[in-house]
This record gives sequence, structure tokens and C-alpha cells, in this order.
Amino acid sequence: MPEIDLGFPRSWVEFVNPDDEGEVFRCDLTWLTSRWTCIFGAGCPGIYASSPDAGCCTLGAHFADDDDHERVAAAVERLTPERWERHDEGTGDEGWTETDDDDELKTRAVDGACIFHNSRGFAGGYGCALHGLALAEGVEPLTLKPDVCWQLPLRRQFRDVERGDGTSYQEVQIGEYTRAGWGPGGADLDWYCSSNTEAHVAPEPLYLTNRAELVALMGEAGYAELERQCEAHLDAGAPNTHPASAP
Repeated sequence: MPEIDLGFPRSWVEFVNPDDEGEVFRCDLTWLTSRWTCIFGAGCPGIYASSPDAGCCTLGAHFADDDDHERVAAAVERLTPERWERHDEGTGDEGWTETDDDDELKTRAVDGACIFHNSRGFAGGYGCALHGLALAEGVEPLTLKPDVCWQLPLRRQFRDVERGDGTSYQEVQIGEYTRAGWGPGGADLDWYCSSNTEAHVAPEPLYLTNRAELVALMGEAGYAELERQCEAHLDAGAPNTHPASAP
């Protein structure tokens, strides 16, 4: 599957957060106007060849903080055996969480997949049990899933920037979660989606298809300004188009 080299020019825009003058958003217009979309269950071969049906849900999800864990835990209480294939294991003595080598809490991995991953043959539905629960309850999946699960491959990073006059601001970067974002192990992934042409097949650009996620990361007012900037970028002919989305 063709994966493009990430060493290409990108277009960025910066603007003050309308809700917080001490923050400046720095957004990758090349990525946010690309035609990337998640192709889980529609051709995604998985990040590891050994677990092709698990997509990127192979290692389990690390929690961003205590609030992230508590929010997911509340959703887990509503999962039934009919909707969650590994319900008995997840509610048993070992539970549905574990700690990694750095003593950080994450969802437990079982047989090469996150414990919430339902297999293709499961009657309750293929894929993430938490995602399925959200759809059944009529809410955005991001409200029930671990933060890292709904943010990928969007990436939000924070940086303190010193101005020349002695003042400072916090930069909030919204960009692409590339292989490098996974750390040294990113290069070892057998397949990865954000830079792969196979995943750049959406009929609309990313800033529209992932509106809910971007609003959660930036706020309504911040997203509204991002939308205006993305539209202006496209109206200008989308200079520095993402190569994976190129015709």
C-alpha cells in the first residue's frame, strides 16, 4: 500500500484563541484540508500484520489523566455481554485496565487487541464496544472512548512561547499524528494510515468530517475560526496539498 514520504511543505496558520487571549492556535492546514478518513473495517490492514482486524487497537489505550479514566469507567458500567465480547474477562478479577512498564494506566490488551475490541464474528458488532455503545445511545463516540482513541490521528501539542518583549503565550498546535508521534516504535509499524493514500478517500476534507473532534480540542469559537481559515486555504487553491490526498 503506497505511503508517502512526510518530508513535504505544509501550510500553517496561527490565530489567537477567541476564548483565551493567552493561547494561540497553530494549525496545519495541509493536514486539516486533506481527504483522510478512518478506514477501519473498510480496508485497514492494521498497524501490525499479526492483528489485521484490530486496526490501531492492538496495544490498548493509555489514559490522558484521571478524568479520562473515570469517564470511560462510567461507560464500561453500561456495557453488557451482548455488546461487549470480552465482558466476562473485563469484569473479572483482572479487570479491563493494566499498567505498562512505566506504571502508566491503560486499557488491557488481550490476544493482540484492546479488551474492548469485538471480533468480526461477534453478534454485538465488530470493532470498539465503547464506540458501539455511543452510537446506540445517540452520542458522539468521543464522549465514551479514551481520549487517545478519538484524537488519533489528530494531534494536539502545547508549547510555551516567549515573545521578544518579555511576554509569553501558550501555543496549541493542531496537526497530524504521524508515525513519529508514536515514538521510536512508530517506524516499526507494519502499516500506518495518516500518510497512506489508501486512507485519503473521504468525499469531504478532514476539518469537516472530524468537526466534533476538533470542537472538543479547540472549543466552538476556535473551531469556527479554523473553519474560516480552511475555507480560505481551499479557495486559494490549497497550496501545499497533502500528497496522500493529491489527485
